[in-house]
Amino acid sequence: MATPLSASKMVQILRAEGLTVHEVRSWRTHNRNAKGPWGPVNGVMIHHTVTSGTTASVNICYDGYSGLPGPLCHGVIDKRGHVHLVGNGRANHAGLGDGDVLRAVIGETALPADNEADTDGNRHFYGFECINLGDGRDPWPEAQKEAVEKAAAAICRHHGWTERSVIGHLEWQPGKVDPRGFTMSSMRKRIAERLRGQGGGGQDPAPAYEPFPGSGWFRVGRRSPVITAMGRRLVAEGCGRYEEGPGPEWTEADRRSYSAWQRKLGYRGQDADGIPGRTSWDRLKVPATGG
Repeated sequence: MATPLSASKMVQILRAEGLTVHEVRSWRTHNRNAKGPWGPVNGVMIHHTVTSGTTASVNICYDGYSGLPGPLCHGVIDKRGHVHLVGNGRANHAGLGDGDVLRAVIGETALPADNEADTDGNRHFYGFECINLGDGRDPWPEAQKEAVEKAAAAICRHHGWTERSVIGHLEWQPGKVDPRGFTMSSMRKRIAERLRGQGGGGQDPAPAYEPFPGSGWFRVGRRSPVITAMGRRLVAEGCGRYEEGPGPEWTEADRRSYSAWQRKLGYRGQDADGIPGRTSWDRLKVPATGG
């Protein structure tokens, strides 16, 4: 059990985890606290929106709709991996769920099957809605999944929780299927690795970085885990220009993303052509892959 994060602290820990955070309208005072208690908090719940488009999805999650007023979560995670904060306090996202699941989250033990709806989840869970149609075909860009990982890890890190305090809506309320498109067990594995210091939390005492392979190495047809690691770092720096991925093959999306990084560093013209140079590469700090 824990005292809920303040609005300022939420922004601070998310940004410290390397996330790009957008504060939406009056989110700091936007909540459903008049309709029920908020806290103690016990975990993080992940959803998908069943919508498309960042602006429309964020507005729906902020305003709600007839019969279910907003906020519908605390943060919306878009396809780029940006977090849009829409609520601070009680939010209409979890609904009634299984009290046995809540007890397992509190004890950080194996989750039982969710076969009851007898417990107020809006009181106990932070909620993040991820923009996805939830049809099993709408892709989940790596930048978006990494943002889910980072947001959940940031909250777990603050409260001293493990990855077992993170669940999907489908694990809480009978009949729910979200998030659809990745498994919560795989996401919890990612969160656990980040909490051990293998992600972006800054806990590695002596991080190892990929040495600069030379500008000629980056060419069409090149495949390497180094390119995936580079792409993830570009996304973390807010320079990702990927519709899907990043992946291991050098593509035009990688070049555009690296060009955005060069421009962020102040390069212009031919110096921002998207082909890595030693100085910009060293400043990107691509984690060593062993590949």
